[in-house]
Amino acid sequence: MAKKPALDYSLPLPVRRALRKLGQDIRDARLRRRLPAAMVAERASISRTTLFKLEKGEPGVSIGKFATVLFVLGMGDRLGELADIRRDEHGLALEEERLPKRIRPRRRRGPAETP
Repeated sequence: MAKKPALDYSLPLPVRRALRKLGQDIRDARLRRRLPAAMVAERASISRTTLFKLEKGEPGVSIGKFATVLFVLGMGDRLGELADIRRDEHGLALEEERLPKRIRPRRRRGPAETP
């Protein structure tokens, strides 16, 4: 009987849920494209076992393997947009708070003040 992998309780619950959803979405994308697991695994240079772990959202699968499978499915460009600054509303709000309230013009140095 196959041993079920232990859940990684060191990861926050929202992270575990996001990984499971990502894995399921990748599986659904593969099935919509009617690509067999063996073919996707071969093209991604991973084993079918690793692909199945990835599709389950197991946290031990490297981000590089996720990226490669997304590339094989024609979805690789989306990975680069995950932390895109234009979509970082919280970071942009923090940056806006740090903007100066007003800008004072620099004082010109007179002939007596030049070093």
